Amino acid sequence: MEIINRYVYAVSKRLPEAQRNDVADELHGLIEDMLEERVQDTEVTEQDVESVLVELGHPRSLARKYRDRKKYVIGPELYDLYILVLKIALISTIAVNTAVFVIQVIFNPLSILDYFVNYIVSFFTVVIPMVFGWTTFGFAFVEYFSEGRMEKLELEKGWKPSSLPPVPEKKRQIKRSEPITGIVIYVLLIIMLSFSSEYFGIWIFQDDELAGVVPFLNEARYGSLIFLAFIIFGAGIVKECMKLFYEKWTYKLVTFTAIVNFVVMALVLFMITRMQIWNPTFMNELMQYDLITKGSEGYDVVRQIWEQLTFWTVIFLVFGLLWDLIAGFIKVRKAKVKWNI
Repeated sequence: MEIINRYVYAVSKRLPEAQRNDVADELHGLIEDMLEERVQDTEVTEQDVESVLVELGHPRSLARKYRDRKKYVIGPELYDLYILVLKIALISTIAVNTAVFVIQVIFNPLSILDYFVNYIVSFFTVVIPMVFGWTTFGFAFVEYFSEGRMEKLELEKGWKPSSLPPVPEKKRQIKRSEPITGIVIYVLLIIMLSFSSEYFGIWIFQDDELAGVVPFLNEARYGSLIFLAFIIFGAGIVKECMKLFYEKWTYKLVTFTAIVNFVVMALVLFMITRMQIWNPTFMNELMQYDLITKGSEGYDVVRQIWEQLTFWTVIFLVFGLLWDLIAGFIKVRKAKVKWNI
């Protein structure tokens, strides 16, 4: 029966991946034996199945019996994903750090020793607190506020196997590659912003050599910008971790995504309207390098693009965050899974 598959899935998904298939086979056999003992030679009914599953207990409680430890910062059902994401994030971070180190050496070869020291120190000041910290916090947040809190309420009210969600269909699942890619992008943005803003701008080459960089961001506001950016990207990491946990779009996930996205939009709008994040001397610096001449057609085009940068940044941000919500909501509606409402 379908309810048996749902129960077995609800138990096995909370176990380490290497253990899931064996436990699933064992549970199927155990449930079959218990049903045969209960009904003897009569036909199995839904009430018989429900009684057997209630006797076995809540899926989380039964899954806990298959594990040696009972309390986790990050439980077995998330641990494999956590390690995978952490490995990808760390590899990406090392790649970005190395690229920045190479760029710095190209800029100023005589300071290679200083850059190398900064390269090593950054692993302890950025990698550990930012990459490891935000990734761990994201998964720990999911572990704490996951279905286990709702299941505890269900146990107190009287748990019923019929309340279990179905085994998710593959076409309606959230592909793991999507949230993992999102987490890696957020991590890379955190690492990139950890370095000076002078690398984010227009690189000026003269006589086949790098003459300088005209930065997009306001160096005077960079400290405050980084602080808010870390909060925004950290919230994004938590959101992607929630997607990894739920594996498919539900109304709970859509609601959480909506909250995070609206907070992000509010912070970004605050940064843009209340903080002067863009380089106030951008146009003047371009003229200093003779890239544009004031009063020329090229100057007017660049000035217009620069002045509209904030507007289009907001438009693309709002569109992207809203589309994230709309796409999730559409998938939930198509799924029509009433117990996830």
